[in-house]
This record gives sequence, structure tokens and C-alpha cells, in this order.
Amino acid sequence: MNKKVTKNTKLGEVVRTNRKAAELLINKGLGCIGCPMAAEETLEEGCLAHGMTEKQIEELLKKINAK
Repeated sequence: MNKKVTKNTKLGEVVRTNRKAAELLINKGLGCIGCPMAAEETLEEGCLAHGMTEKQIEELLKKINAK
């Protein structure tokens, strides 16, 4: 069972704890999920740094957390 992901979840944790998250993040242009910065950056911070809007982040969270 995957842990629920929020905007404040660190990117490194998202990828470690959610099997489908890495693919979704890469498809949204966040290919940096493996970089050292990702370990300390939140999902929201990473998404905003890559030009995503709050609405796009919410949609991504829904996909990541979908059963």
C-alpha cells in the first residue's frame, strides 16, 4: 500500500514510497527526481521550479494518490 503523498512530501520520499510516482513525475517534466536536491525538496517546490501551476500540482497529486 502506498503512503498518501501531499504537496509537502519530499520528492525523494515520494519516489521511494510510491511505485507509480516516478513515472508520473518524469512524464510531467520532473526528470530531476534522482538528483541530490530532490531528496530535500518538496513535491510542490519541485513542481513550481519546473513551471507547474497550483492547479497542475493538485491534478498530479490526485493521480499519484489514485488507487
